Amino acid sequence: MTDKIIKFTFRTDEEILKKLRYVAEYDARSANRELEVLVKRHIAEFEREHGKITIP
Repeated sequence: MTDKIIKFTFRTDEEILKKLRYVAEYDARSANRELEVLVKRHIAEFEREHGKITIP
C-alpha cells in the first residue's frame, strides 16, 4: 500500500450526503473518513466471502 493520498469524486444526491454527514458527526468523523471506514468494511466482507484480493 502506498502513502500517497488519492482524491476521488463521489457523486450522490443531497439527502444521502446529509445523512452521511449526520452519521459521520455522530461517530466523530469527517464525511470523508466515514466513507473510508465504510469502504474498508465492505472490502473486508468481500474478501471473507471471496478470498484475499491481491493487487499486482
